[in-house]
Amino acid sequence: MISPNCTIQEPLVFFLLGIPGLESIHLWLSIPVCCLGVATIVGNVTILAVVATESALHKPVYFFLCMLSTIDLAASVTTLPKLLAILWFGSGHIAAAACLAQMFFIHAFCMMESTVLLAMAFDRYVAICDPLRYATILTDTVISRIGLAAVLRGSLLMFPCPFLIGRLSFCHSHVIPHTYCEHMAVVKLACGNTIPNRVYGLTAALLVIGVDLLCIGLSYAFIARAVLRLSSREARAKALGTCGSHICIILISYTPALFSFFTHRFGRHVPLHIHILLANVYLLFPPALNPIVYGVKTKEIRDRVVRVCCFQKELPPLSCLSKSTSPAPPSQDFLFTSKSPSHRWD
Repeated sequence: MISPNCTIQEPLVFFLLGIPGLESIHLWLSIPVCCLGVATIVGNVTILAVVATESALHKPVYFFLCMLSTIDLAASVTTLPKLLAILWFGSGHIAAAACLAQMFFIHAFCMMESTVLLAMAFDRYVAICDPLRYATILTDTVISRIGLAAVLRGSLLMFPCPFLIGRLSFCHSHVIPHTYCEHMAVVKLACGNTIPNRVYGLTAALLVIGVDLLCIGLSYAFIARAVLRLSSREARAKALGTCGSHICIILISYTPALFSFFTHRFGRHVPLHIHILLANVYLLFPPALNPIVYGVKTKEIRDRVVRVCCFQKELPPLSCLSKSTSPAPPSQDFLFTSKSPSHRWD
C-alpha cells in the first residue's frame, strides 16, 4: 500500500481524500448518500420495468426517459461504490488506471445525460409546437440515432482526456481532495504543462453545457410562446406547470455542474468542502430526482405503477379499478394546439 503523501515520478496509486474538513462526519454523510443511492436504483429500475412491460408506453417521450434512467444507473454504479468506501472505511486508494477510467465514465455519462435532456426538450417542442408532424419526425429510427449520438458524443469528447493526463508527471502529491477522480482535480496535481488539459476541458464543457443549455432555452421559449397563446387559463396553468417541472430538473442538473466547473478554474475563494459537496450533489441528486419528475409526475407511468401495486392485492381498491387501463393518445397528454385548450397536462 502506497502512502497518500508518497511522491514518485509516475504514480501507481492516487488517494481520494473525500470531503476535506468534514472527515469527522463522513459516517453521517453516508446516510443521505445511501438514501439517494437506493432512490436512484429503485426509481430508475421501476421506470425501465414499467416502460418495457407496457406496450402503450412505447412512445418517443418514454424512450428518452428510459435513456435517461439507463445513464443515471450507469453513472451511479461508477461513483457510489467508491464514494461509500471512502465515507465508511476511509478507503481512498485508487489505482491510476482505475482513476482515469472513473474520470472518463463519470464525465462521459454526464455529457450523455445532457444530450438526452436536450432531446427531451426537442421532443416537447415538436409535440407542442408542431403536433401534426410529431409521429413523422420522431420515428423509431430517429430516436435510435439520437441515442447513438448521445453515446458517441459523450465518449468521443472525453476520449482524449485520459491520454492528455497520462502524459503528465505527478511529482508533488497523489492526494486528490475530492470524492471521485474529477478531471480538473487530477490535473491540478500535475507539475508539468497543464495548459492543453485546461483548454481541452474548457472547450469540451462549453460544447456540451453551453450548446445544450442554449438549445434547451430556445425550445422552452417557443413552448412558452405556444402555451401563452391558449385561450383557457386552466390549460395555460397546466401547461406551464409541466414546463416548470422540467425546468426545475434542468436547473438541478446544470447549476451544480456549472458551479463545479467554474470554481475549479476561477473560484479561489470558495471553501473546498462547499465545492466538493456541490460536486457530489451534481452526481447524486439528479439521478434520484429524475424518476420523480419525469416518472411520478407523468400520469401514464403513475397510473401503471399504482395499478401494479393494486393488483398485488386480493381485492384491488375501487380507485384502481376505476382508472382506465388504456392510455390516452399522445395528442391528449403531450400535444395541443391553440384551438384545443382543454387537453390535459399531467
